[in-house]
Amino acid sequence: MSGKDMIMDLLVAVLYIALGFFFLMKGADFFVDSASGIAAKLGVSSLIIGLTIVAFGTSLPELAVSVTAALDGSNEIAVGNVVGSNIFNLLVVAGMSACIYPLVVNKTIMKRDWPLSAAAALLLAIFLIDAHISRMEALVLLACFAVMLFVQIKHSKKEKEEVKEEPRSYGKLMVYLIVGVAGIIIGGQLAVDGATNLARILGLSETLIGLTVVAIGTSLPELVTSIVAAKKNENEIAMGNVIGSNLFNIFFILGISAFLNPISVAQTALIDTTILIVISVVFWLICRVYPLNKKTGLAMVLTYVAYTIYIILR
Repeated sequence: MSGKDMIMDLLVAVLYIALGFFFLMKGADFFVDSASGIAAKLGVSSLIIGLTIVAFGTSLPELAVSVTAALDGSNEIAVGNVVGSNIFNLLVVAGMSACIYPLVVNKTIMKRDWPLSAAAALLLAIFLIDAHISRMEALVLLACFAVMLFVQIKHSKKEKEEVKEEPRSYGKLMVYLIVGVAGIIIGGQLAVDGATNLARILGLSETLIGLTVVAIGTSLPELVTSIVAAKKNENEIAMGNVIGSNLFNIFFILGISAFLNPISVAQTALIDTTILIVISVVFWLICRVYPLNKKTGLAMVLTYVAYTIYIILR
C-alpha cells in the first residue's frame, strides 16, 4: 500500500468514526427525550424506562454482534463481547457519566438491580466453569430474564412518582424513539467499523481489536446515552441504562446466542467474568457509602484502564 493510499484509508476511517459519533449523539438525544416522554405518558417511572426500553435499545449492537458470532461459531467473540461490554458499561459508562454530572443512584437500583447484575455475572461464571454454555443453561438465562422483566414492571406500578406533563402524542414519541434507535445502531456500526479499520491500518493485532474495539464499540450507545441522560439530569435513565444493559446482555443476549448455538470458550472467559463480579460488588459497596460523583467516577475509569492494560499484556 502506497503512502497516499494509507493516508486516504486513515481519513476514511476517521470520517467513519466522526459520523458514528454524530449519529450516536443525535440518536441518544432523541432516544432519551422520547423515553422520558413515554414514561410521563404511561405514568411509569423513568427508572423502569431506563432499565427496559433504553437498556434494550442501546444493547442492540451487542445483540447483533453476539448472535452473529454464535451462529458463525465465533464463541470467543459472543461471550467476550458481552463480558467486555458489561465491564465497560459499569466502569466507563457510569464512571464518565459521574465525572460529567454527579449521579444520584436510585434506591431500587442499589437494593435490587445492581446486586442482581452481580448475581447474573456469578451465574454466568458458574456456567463457564466447564467452559461451555449449553442450551439448557441458555434456557435458564432466558427464564431469569423473563422473571426479572415481570418483577420490574410489577414493582414499577407500585412506585409513586410525580409525573411530568407530556404534550407530544404517542405517535410522535414513537417516531422519535425509532429514529433514536436507528441513529444509535447506525452510529455504533460506523464507529466500530472506523475504529477497527484505523486499528488495522496502524498495525494492531486482530485479537487486540476484538478485546477492545468490538467490546467498547458495541458499548458506545450506552456511553453516549448515559452521558446525555446525565447532562439532562435524568439520573434514573443514566444508571438504569447501565445496570439494565448489563442484565440484558447476560440474561437475554447470551441466552439467545447459546440457545441458537451452544457456546464453548477458553478459560480466560471465566477469569474476565470473575473480574466483572468483583468490580460489580466492590463499586456497589463503595456507592452504598460514597456518592457517585467525579472522584468515584474517576476511580471507575482508572480501574478500566488497569483492566485494559491487563488484557493487552496477558
